Amino acid sequence: MPNASPPRLPLAALALMAEALHLAWEALHGGIVSHHLLQRADLPGLSNAWGLLILPALAAWAAGRLPSAPAARRAWLPVALGFVLPLLLGAALSLAFQLHLQLLTEALFFGLLLLALLLPAHRPESLFGYVLGMSWTFGAVLPTLVGGVIAGLSWCLRGIARRVWHAARPA
Repeated sequence: MPNASPPRLPLAALALMAEALHLAWEALHGGIVSHHLLQRADLPGLSNAWGLLILPALAAWAAGRLPSAPAARRAWLPVALGFVLPLLLGAALSLAFQLHLQLLTEALFFGLLLLALLLPAHRPESLFGYVLGMSWTFGAVLPTLVGGVIAGLSWCLRGIARRVWHAARPA
């Protein structure tokens, strides 16, 4: 009987390889970048090299959500959308920031917060997609911190909304 477990190791290895290529490119173009909290030099700097640990760990965690049975094709759609949408939003946010489009950056960020209240942004694939989409601009640490806060808010507020909804429904 074939192993039906999710492909954690291959996805983690792929994330590790992608991050290693990203860091090699940075190293050959002026050195591996460090980002300071709140963009203040007096606050600690966080190296992009942390992505070598963070991205494979997030990939392995998110791979646990992949449907293991090939017959469960419909189960792939929510997981795929839960990864792709945050990936695209994170990449768009990074691009807007790099292009110094302040209003667009703010609109995307606050739109992301609003979307996280409506959609389950607390799932591992969503956090991984968001971090991966932003890691080429901000490294992996800062997007993981911000994404973790967004995921926590999404989980708490969606739970509260679910309880209110069930309490308000007639029996």
